[in-house]
Amino acid sequence: MKLIITKNYEEMSHTAAMHVLKYMYSDQARVNLSITGGTTPARMYEILLPLVKEKDDFHNVHFYNFDEIPYRKEDREGVTISGLRKQFLTPAGIREENIHKLDQTNYRIQDKSIAEAGGLDAVILGLGWDGHFCGNLPGTTKFGDATSRVECDEYLRSRLVDEFENGEEDVPDYYITMGPRSIMQAKNLVMIASGKRKAEPVKKLMSGVVDEKVPATVLTLHPHFTLILDEEAASLL
Repeated sequence: MKLIITKNYEEMSHTAAMHVLKYMYSDQARVNLSITGGTTPARMYEILLPLVKEKDDFHNVHFYNFDEIPYRKEDREGVTISGLRKQFLTPAGIREENIHKLDQTNYRIQDKSIAEAGGLDAVILGLGWDGHFCGNLPGTTKFGDATSRVECDEYLRSRLVDEFENGEEDVPDYYITMGPRSIMQAKNLVMIASGKRKAEPVKKLMSGVVDEKVPATVLTLHPHFTLILDEEAASLL
């Protein structure tokens, strides 16, 4: 495991962007990256955009979403891939054939499809306040689970409400996520965390105890796991 502590959110975002670029500039015939959405990587994507926009250098780089929250009516693309398109994929000019959507129609074969494509070279992850990663929240998946459909109880549905403009009417009864076993099969893992709210889960992550109640702790067992923090997220270490 490699730990990188940066001064602030801006420096963390630059450091994370350079890690992504490192993988994107690989001279492999094909590079497979799974990337995260949300607020933490927002600045990272802003930094990356002018460096990668519509450049032929990256024709071999393919992108995957590692979870998906479908709309209840399933009448449009899910929340995750829509967010990734808005934040990065569309403004960066990523070709559609290089975007590989995980959703409710293909999750059963996703792990096989990724393996046949050469496996994921890197996954860029965020860290939840409760220690979750991807859609692996405490009590939802087990460490041995591959890509799965997670049924939502009222608590999980309440956590998804903010993802939808129309509120509860769009919230589904399930979501899709790459499970811990699927993520651990990637060649490299890069996790980013920023702010005081992440200090407690970072402390648990670094405790040396691997516990399904704090799902992200399993990532510390990966041979190529990099954790990039700002000083606030690292404040309890």
